Parts: sequence; C-alpha cells; structure tokens
Amino acid sequence: MSTLTDLADAVSHVATTVGPSIVGVGRNGRGSGIVIADGQILTNAHNLRGSEVTVTFADGRSTRGAVTGVDADGDLAVIGVDTAGATPITWAGGEDGTLAIGAPVFGAAATGAGTLRVTFGLVSSVSRAFRGPGGRRIAGSVEHTAPLAPGSSGGALVDAAGQLVGLNTNRIGEGFYLALPADTALKARVEALGRGQSTERPMLGVAIAPNHVARRLRRSVGLPDRAGILIRGVEDGSPAFAAGIEAGDLIVSAGGRPIADADDLHDALGALEHPFEIGLVRGAEDRTVTVGEPKGRTPGDA
Repeated sequence: MSTLTDLADAVSHVATTVGPSIVGVGRNGRGSGIVIADGQILTNAHNLRGSEVTVTFADGRSTRGAVTGVDADGDLAVIGVDTAGATPITWAGGEDGTLAIGAPVFGAAATGAGTLRVTFGLVSSVSRAFRGPGGRRIAGSVEHTAPLAPGSSGGALVDAAGQLVGLNTNRIGEGFYLALPADTALKARVEALGRGQSTERPMLGVAIAPNHVARRLRRSVGLPDRAGILIRGVEDGSPAFAAGIEAGDLIVSAGGRPIADADDLHDALGALEHPFEIGLVRGAEDRTVTVGEPKGRTPGDA
C-alpha cells in the first residue's frame, strides 16, 4: 500500500500547491488557464472567442479579462485580469529535453463548475508534433498519459513538486495527451505576450497545390521532379505578389532553408525576418526573389 499512499500524497500535495493557480477560461468550462504572474493568465489561443473572456478563479470568483497578447499559430495567449492575489505558478525551468520518457506528471485543470481536477500519468513520448488551430505544425510537444477531460486545455502539467513542466494543449485520443514543454523558450514567448507583443509570423499570401498534384503537373509538361511546393495562386497585393512570385512557380527554399512541403515553409517563415530570399523554379529555370516588408497581413495558405 505504500506506493498507493505515496501517490495519494503526491496528488494531494499538487492540488494544494497548484490549485490556487488554476482558473477556468470562458463560460461553461470551455478551457483552463494558469496564473503566471500578478494580473496575468496563460492559456491556449483556441480557448478564446474574442478580445475579452470570463475567468473563474479557484475561490469561485468570476470576472472579465482582456487578451494581452496572442500567438494563434503557436496556440498561446496571455489574458490580463485582476488576479486578486491568486498565487502564480512556479516554473520548473530548464532547456528542451528536461522531461524524459517515464517521468511522472500531474495534470491540473478547472472543471466546468470551476473546481480543480488533478490527474496522474507518465511521460510517454517527447518531441511530438500536432496541428495548431490554424493548421500549422507545432513541434516539440510532450506526450503523456495524465487523463484530461474536455475543458482541460490551457491547464498545467506539473511535476511532483507542483512546478510547471508543460501547458496541456491537445487530446490525441486513446488515453494520450500533448503539452507544450514549459522550457526557457516557452517562458520567453509567454513573457513577450504578457508585454502585449502578439506574434504574427511572416506571410507570403500564396495558395499551395498538394505535392502529388505538383509532381503530376511537372511530369505532364516534361519537367523533372523537384522537391518543393507548387504555387497555385497568389493574392493581389501580397508580399509574394510584390516579390514577383507567380502561379506555377515551385518554391524550393526560403531564407536558405530547403523547402519540401508546406510545413517546411511555415517553419521557415516562423524563423525569418523581412527581407528574406525565396528560391524558386519557374519552368526549368532557377530564380531567387526577395520578399520585403508587407504593407499588411495578407490572407492565404502560407
């Protein structure tokens, strides 16, 4: 019975330590959030439905908060709200790879009634990837087995000491769940959002053809296969339009990074600043174009 007793004690300790830091986000338990500093709540961007949101605290108090910063592609958001002395969570800190397979973890989330739910599990995999709200790949997540009910996204993944090791984000079914690791990189991104520095990654303003379509079209006109993504349309007035990218071009690099699919392009754009170069193939000719500062964010697939 000692193992069960130890586990029960650990769950009780986590509930006591972390409970005041966990909040409900949205009406009727849409999501959860974490008090990370006085006046600041961290949650998932997909829990938001506008620039304001209801926040319910562990003591039952509900109030309205305003979105301070959002990274929609990274599924992160910080809400500014009167936390009224609610205890901020303690970050475990550490670089990538702090959590290893087999590490015990605890999920802490708000229930629909605003009360606390704590579950136990183990890290089952690391460096997983999933699709964010906008369809972009989010890499480097931690897979674990601490059960999460609907409304738990945006809640905390903590260690036995009650320190934050991840932000629960995605349920993948069959008893497995994904969390963004609470490493130094995530903390820096969250601090920027808390300062109002919302993240908007560079956009080209292009529509992309599926890879199998690109291969078939190139073969149909006698062109050799090339790794890259085929542009099927360009938005008028977009950065791609200004750079001279045309429908039918095959993008093969961005900022010097090779591009084989849409995920490669999204990852490259997320790491680049204007201006940057795009390598492309038009027909059988290799070209390089420069993408400058956009006049405004342009809709499109990339």
